[in-house]
Amino acid sequence: MINFLIKALSGEGESNPSSKRLITFLAFLLLATGVIAELFFEKKLNPQTLDAIMYIVLGGLGFTASEKFTSKEKK
Repeated sequence: MINFLIKALSGEGESNPSSKRLITFLAFLLLATGVIAELFFEKKLNPQTLDAIMYIVLGGLGFTASEKFTSKEKK
């Protein structure tokens, strides 16, 4: 299970997990937990908090996806 998470959160050819991907993944889990709590358990959460977590997830996904399109110089 741990090896799967490391492979899923690391980039191609990297052995260490990427902090950008890890933080984005954790923020996604928090966002999903908040949405489930509001939908099914009728817990009222602060909308500004959910918005902030959503922006972290969207920013992290966008930044991680943009790395695929940038050119890397090989020395």
